[in-house]
Amino acid sequence: MSTTIWQSEIARIGPDANDMFEGGVYILFGEPVPDALAEVSLVHKGHTGEFVPVQAGDEFVIGDEAVTVTAVGDLANPNLQELGHVVLYLNADDTALLPGAIQATGSLSTPTEGAFVSVRRNEA
Repeated sequence: MSTTIWQSEIARIGPDANDMFEGGVYILFGEPVPDALAEVSLVHKGHTGEFVPVQAGDEFVIGDEAVTVTAVGDLANPNLQELGHVVLYLNADDTALLPGAIQATGSLSTPTEGAFVSVRRNEA
């Protein structure tokens, strides 16, 4: 069984974000977002409710597809909580973990506006 610990709706996708997605990089930013960052970001409406920190083993879900979180940078949770901002790197285990990043394994398709982005925690 899993519990959704964080969720938001995708408001818009920046025109240059697809280039990032193709490289396995998903930049999330909650509204409001500066125009320059919106160009490459998956902009979401923001999470409401209690914040639960993301941890390794959680599932990061975009639409109907999930990837497994393998590492969480020191600033990823504070940034996600305060700004709705995090950078998700897929299959980047051989690169250094950046402070504001989350690394995960798996693959995701190109997201769509109106889809939900969430984090699920599997419970034993």
